[in-house]
Amino acid sequence: MVFISEEMIKQLETLVEKVDEPLKKTFQNMHNGYQRETLERFLNARDGNVLNALKMLIDCLNWRVQNEIDNILAKPINPTDLYRAVRDSQLIGMSGYSKEGLPVIAIGVGRSTYDKASIHYYVQSHIQLNEYRDRVILPSATKKFGRYVGTCIKILDMTGLKISALNQIKLLSVISTIDDLNYPEKTETYYIVNAPYIFSACWKVVRPLLQERTRKKVKVLSGSGRDELLKIMDYESLPHFCRRDGSGSSRHSRDGAVGDCFSFDHPFHQQLYNYVKDRASLVGPVAPVRHGSFHVDFPEPDPDLKIIECELQKRLGNENGIDQSLHELKVNGD
Repeated sequence: MVFISEEMIKQLETLVEKVDEPLKKTFQNMHNGYQRETLERFLNARDGNVLNALKMLIDCLNWRVQNEIDNILAKPINPTDLYRAVRDSQLIGMSGYSKEGLPVIAIGVGRSTYDKASIHYYVQSHIQLNEYRDRVILPSATKKFGRYVGTCIKILDMTGLKISALNQIKLLSVISTIDDLNYPEKTETYYIVNAPYIFSACWKVVRPLLQERTRKKVKVLSGSGRDELLKIMDYESLPHFCRRDGSGSSRHSRDGAVGDCFSFDHPFHQQLYNYVKDRASLVGPVAPVRHGSFHVDFPEPDPDLKIIECELQKRLGNENGIDQSLHELKVNGD
């Protein structure tokens, strides 16, 4: 990461002051009172190049205005059963805080199926989680720990990972691209835990799709990662899947009543759900419950992704040939 000087931040700040009023308004909502830190994030994402950071930021602000991102936390996924289905198939939650006050976000990569709704619902849900993190969780952490907290830690659970997870590569690429372009430098470290043998093959496919600065933040831990993670957080903040005795063990190291932070019934998700519902009620009268996702424009898949998808379709046609096919799979940039 390059050194970001005060002069760089000042230059970018001066340029941002010249943008149109709608962009200024969404920028205020986005930085939430921490303008300097937000400008620094975008500068880091573009290696200190002020003009490139400006373009990235303006593109982000235009995306927010065009897709009404400022209002997305007032757009619930209805009805409740559909939202519960999204939660059950897009496993993500918050388990606590690190010792430095960073929120600990848990993601169940291996067991997420993304098969209960259209891609638009999953994208909407992901952006809502991002916005809730930035507007509610991080400001709360800043107040609680008495210092600015602007990033989080993500723990990716690979339990149950199968090669069929690569069928969701388009959705995962869309989500990753949205984060890279519009929520840069919000994650301090990505910890990979409970990685089965097939993980290395999947990582070989996914790795080239990630930005280099993202790849450098990835750390693969042994087994459940419990011992390593306890160096940076208390036991109570460990996600449930990290409280195991060892690699592959399903038995918790203490009592079995460990909260599943992926569950819709977990306090984090109940608070998020009620927050969105309350904001929706403030916007206007409650409309009849109906299906309908909040569509957000997202980037077209990278050309390399289409090559990968075609190659996967050819090579992963039957379960018996999967392992050999993955060893032969060639990905651009590998």
